[in-house]
Amino acid sequence: MARFDLYQTRSARIPFLVEVQSGLFDELSSRVVIPLIPATRADTPTVPRLHPMIVIEDARYCLVTSEITTVPLKSLQTRIGNIEAEHRDTITAAMDFLFRGY
Repeated sequence: MARFDLYQTRSARIPFLVEVQSGLFDELSSRVVIPLIPATRADTPTVPRLHPMIVIEDARYCLVTSEITTVPLKSLQTRIGNIEAEHRDTITAAMDFLFRGY
């Protein structure tokens, strides 16, 4: 498991989770993740820096940084890739905005 790994879920509402936890903590039984929801379902008001849009498999998704959470490691079953190269800066900026306010 690696930071910025993308996991598919069984939920239509939240089809993907992005792992944002450092690999230094791989021995923990949980992972810190941020949900990705389809842009068409982003019905809550978004703050672009906090809820950036990113493209996965030619579809737009909203990174719902304000709903960052932990999930049990065993629930992350379907890894579909790593999005660090394409989206590291965007995801990191959203987390910085959440935690630092800038």
